[in-house]
Amino acid sequence: MNNYLIYALGFTAQILFLVRSVVQWFKSEKEGKIISPVVYWQISLIASIIMLVYGLFRNDFSIVLGQFIVYFIYIRNLQLKKVWGKMTFFSRTLTVILPVFCVVWLAFGKSYNINTILKNEDIALWLMIWGSTGQVIFTFRFFYQWIYSENRKDSLLPIGFWIISIIGSLMIFAYSIYRTDPVLFAAHSLGIFIYARNILIHYGKDSLFSKLSNVPFWNKLVNKISEKIK
Repeated sequence: MNNYLIYALGFTAQILFLVRSVVQWFKSEKEGKIISPVVYWQISLIASIIMLVYGLFRNDFSIVLGQFIVYFIYIRNLQLKKVWGKMTFFSRTLTVILPVFCVVWLAFGKSYNINTILKNEDIALWLMIWGSTGQVIFTFRFFYQWIYSENRKDSLLPIGFWIISIIGSLMIFAYSIYRTDPVLFAAHSLGIFIYARNILIHYGKDSLFSKLSNVPFWNKLVNKISEKIK
């Protein structure tokens, strides 16, 4: 597959991941507390599908592993938000079947399969271990978030989620430099700021929006956008 098309897939997925984070951060800055909006999980699921395909075409085990780990946690959060059942039967079925299709692809594909991913000579063994470890830590945040949410019967984003996010993101950021992967580099260089802001919001730091609270137009704009985020 053409490298430009492969990178286009990766950037599309990471743009969506960034959009979900910006939306969540915006809502949290406005409310002065960490919010877990429905749209965060909806965008996550769409982006994860695209990123999974990107990882397959890049023959990158760490990316594929990361997406497989969190895929069904996104679905579970939509269930906790009582949104999953409102989706059409076709969209729910397609969402569940897609990862199964990817497993079949890995098992029987010719150019892109589990062997080509694990034996990718472009990635040194130590680098694959480092990247995979970073992905496991980064995606473990969703296991932590899932268990935390299950115990409270609601989809929440606790402080531990953001701390784990920063640790994993820094590891993947370093991996992206060695891997010369512009998709991962761009995504994690921007994401670290949002993770840090959520930690500060949790500990009661003033909202960045408060610095412009005296500007009427800004307040109306922030309120209008926040109302659209569910």
